[in-house]
Amino acid sequence: MADFETYQEYQRIEDFEEDSPPGEEDLLVHVPEGLKDSWHHIKNLDNFFTRIYHFHQKNGFACMMLSEFFELVQFLFVVTFTTFLCNCVEYDVLFANKAVNHTTHSGSSLERNKVTLTDAILPSQKCTERIQGNGWIIFLLIMAAIFWVYRLVKVFCNILSYWEIRQFYIKALKITMDELCNYTWQEVQGRLTNLQREQQMCIHKKELTELDIYHRILRFKNYMVAMVNKSLLPVQLHLPLLGDVVFLTQGLKYNFELIFFWGPGSLFQNKWNLHPKYKRAGNRLELATQLSRVILLAGLANLLLCPFILVWQVLYAFFSYTETIKREPGSLGARRWSLYGRLYLRHFNELDHELHGRLGRGYKPVSKYMNSFTSPLFTVIAKNVAFFSGSILAVLIALTVYDEDVLTVQHILTAITMLGVVVTVTRSFIPDEHMVWCPEQLLQCVLAHIHYMPDHWKGNANKSETRDEMAQLFQYKAVFILEELLSPIVTPFILIFFLRHKSLEIIDFFRNFTVEVVGVGDICSFAQMDIRKHGNPQWLSEGQTEASVYQQAENGKTELSLMHFTIKNPRWHPPQESSFFISHLKEKVHHDAAGAPPAQHILSEAPLFSSLLSNESGTAPDNLLASVIAHPVLTASGLPGRDRRFVQPSTTASAAASVLASLSTSQQPSRTRSHILLPSTYPENPMYRSDRTVIEERSDSRIRSINRSALLSEFASAEMSLHAIYMHEVHQQSSLPQQVSGQWQASVPLGDLQSNPGFLSQSSQPESLSGLSQLRLGGWTEEEEIVNETPALSGSGVGS
Repeated sequence: MADFETYQEYQRIEDFEEDSPPGEEDLLVHVPEGLKDSWHHIKNLDNFFTRIYHFHQKNGFACMMLSEFFELVQFLFVVTFTTFLCNCVEYDVLFANKAVNHTTHSGSSLERNKVTLTDAILPSQKCTERIQGNGWIIFLLIMAAIFWVYRLVKVFCNILSYWEIRQFYIKALKITMDELCNYTWQEVQGRLTNLQREQQMCIHKKELTELDIYHRILRFKNYMVAMVNKSLLPVQLHLPLLGDVVFLTQGLKYNFELIFFWGPGSLFQNKWNLHPKYKRAGNRLELATQLSRVILLAGLANLLLCPFILVWQVLYAFFSYTETIKREPGSLGARRWSLYGRLYLRHFNELDHELHGRLGRGYKPVSKYMNSFTSPLFTVIAKNVAFFSGSILAVLIALTVYDEDVLTVQHILTAITMLGVVVTVTRSFIPDEHMVWCPEQLLQCVLAHIHYMPDHWKGNANKSETRDEMAQLFQYKAVFILEELLSPIVTPFILIFFLRHKSLEIIDFFRNFTVEVVGVGDICSFAQMDIRKHGNPQWLSEGQTEASVYQQAENGKTELSLMHFTIKNPRWHPPQESSFFISHLKEKVHHDAAGAPPAQHILSEAPLFSSLLSNESGTAPDNLLASVIAHPVLTASGLPGRDRRFVQPSTTASAAASVLASLSTSQQPSRTRSHILLPSTYPENPMYRSDRTVIEERSDSRIRSINRSALLSEFASAEMSLHAIYMHEVHQQSSLPQQVSGQWQASVPLGDLQSNPGFLSQSSQPESLSGLSQLRLGGWTEEEEIVNETPALSGSGVGS
C-alpha cells in the first residue's frame, strides 16, 4: 500500500532522442523566408495533429463536411418527425376507429371506405394549436433548438478548421485531395516529420519522431487504456442474480473523459498539461475530496438530464434499428467488440485505424470460437419453438396465397411478421450438426489478432467461464443496444456510488504515472513503453525492469505495446532500455528456433493448416499464422507432412520462433530476389535478419495485384501476431514448469542468453512432449465464410 500511495513524485524527463538535448527549448531556430507560413510555431499541436489524422481517416474535406451536414439534418429530422407523430396525426382515423367525411353509417356498424393518409393528418392550424397547448413539448423543442444551434456553430468552426487542414495537405504536404486516398497514414506521418525540419511546427524540438505524434494524438486515450489496464475505472460490477458484469457505454466513457481531461474542474489545465497542484503528493487528500465533489456534481447533472437523454436514446435507437431488425431479425444476434473490449485490447500508442484493423482481422476467428459453444437445453427448446412457429406461419402463408383477402384480416400481417422473427431467432440457436470445432486452436487463432488474453484462459478454452469472459469483450449487438438505452439511468449511480470512492486512487494514479516530455507535454508514463519503469518480469523483461507490482502494466501490455509500435513504425529508434529488450527477445527467438523444425517445412503445409482452421482467405499472412498455430497439433498426432516424412513434435512457441527467425528482410537484392517473406522494399530497421528463406516467390496473380503498401501492412500485422503468440507461450512456460523427456524443465531466461552465447548454436532435437502426444487431430471441418455481421450464435444462452 505504501508503494500505491507514494511510489514516486511527478517527473519531468527529457526526450530520449539524440536530437533533443537538455535546454533545447531555448534554442532559436532559423526558418528560411520562403518557407514561413501559418504552420510555423503551432501553439496547439495536439488539436493540429488530431485534425490531420481525422482528415486522412475520414477521406478529406468533402466527406467530412457532408457527414457534418447530414448529422445536423438527422437531428432536425428526428425532432420534427417525432413532434409531428405526437401532435399532428389522428390515430383513430388511421386505425379506422373513427368515421371520416367519406365514411357512411349502416345500422350500428361502420361501412368503411378506403381511408387515405391525408385523412389521418390534422390540418396545420390544428396541429400548431396542439403543440402550443402542450408546455412540455414547447420546453423540449426549445432545448432541442438550443442544442441544434450549438451544433450548427460547431459545424461552422469545423469547416474553417478543416479548410485550413486541407490547405496544409495541399501546400505543405504536397498531397492533393484526389490523391489523399492513395496515401497511408505512415506516408503522411513521414511527410510531417520531414516538414518539421523545414517549418518548425514545434519550436521546442528540431525534429519530431513518430512517437511524438502518437503521444499528441493519443494523449488522453493512453490514460484511459492505462486506467482500464490497472482496473481503476469502476466498469466491472457484481450485481445480484446477474453476477459479474461489465458496463461501459459511450455516455459513461464521455463522463469519465469530461471529469478527468477537459471538463470544468478536470485534472488538466489545458490540452497538454496536468494542473500543477496534482503533481505534488502533499495535498493528495484535499485534492481527492475536491475530485469527489466534482464527480458528485457530474452524477447529479446526469441524474437531472436523465429523462431527456433517455428519450433521445430511445428515439434514436428506434429510428436506427427498427428497419434493420424487420429486414434481418438475426442481426440482433450478431456480435461486436464492446467498448470495454476496445480499451482492454488496445495497445499503448495504437491509433484508431490500427485498432480497428486488428480487431477486424480477429472478428471471424472470435466468432467461430463463440459459435463453438452450444447449449443442449436451448437447442431442444429452439427446435420445438421453431417447429410450432413455422407450422403456423406456413398455414398463414398458404391461406394468403390462396386468397389475398386474408391480408385484410386485422393483425394478420403482424402475426406473419412476428412468427417470421421468432423462426429466424430460434433457428440461430440450432447448431450445425455437421460442424465440429477445436476450441483451444480457435482461441489461439483469436489471440494472434487480439494480442491479449488472461492467463487462466490457457487450457480452459472449452469452459463456459472462458466463453462468458470473452462475451464481455465480444458482446451481442442486442446487449450493446440495451446497455446504451440503460446508460442514462445507470451512469449517474456509477459516478455517485462507485467512481466517487476511487477519488484518492485516481489522484495518486495521475501523479504517479504522469511525466513531462520536452516538446510534447504531460503524458501517461505507460505510453513511454519504458521496460525499466513499467516492465513485467514474467513477460520476458526479467533483469531489465525495476518496476514494483504497482508500477507494472498488467498482461504484458508494456512489452506487447513496444513490439507493436516498433513493427508498425520501423523507422522509429527506441530508447536504450527498449532496444535492449528487443535485442534480447531476438536472441531468445533465435535460440528457440534452433531446436524447432525449419520454417520451410512449417510453411510448406500452409494450405492444409488453413483448411483445418477453416481459414478460407488463403492469403500469405493468414496461411503463415495458420501454419504456426496448427503445426504442433499435426506433429503431435503423428501424421506425415507433404514430403511423407514424420517430423518431430514441436510447441507453438518453437514454431513461431522458427518463422520469426527466418524472416528474410534483408535489403540486399540478392537475398530477396528469389525467396521472400516481405517485399524487398520493406522499411529500414528490420528486427530480424537471417539467411534462412521462408516463402518461395509465387506467381499467383492475386498476390501480385495487391497494393504494395497494403501487403506490407498485412505482413507487419502477421509479424506482430507471431510475436504475440510467441510472447504469450513463453510467458505461460515461465509461469508453469515444462517437461522434456518426461521431466518438467523451465524455459531459458533471457539473461542466460547474454552470458552464454552457446545456447544459440545448440541444435539438440527435443523429444516428444508427453502433453502433446495425447492430442488428437480430429475436430475441424470446413465451414462457409462468416460475414462480419454473423447471426446469433448457438451458445449457451444469451450472454452479455
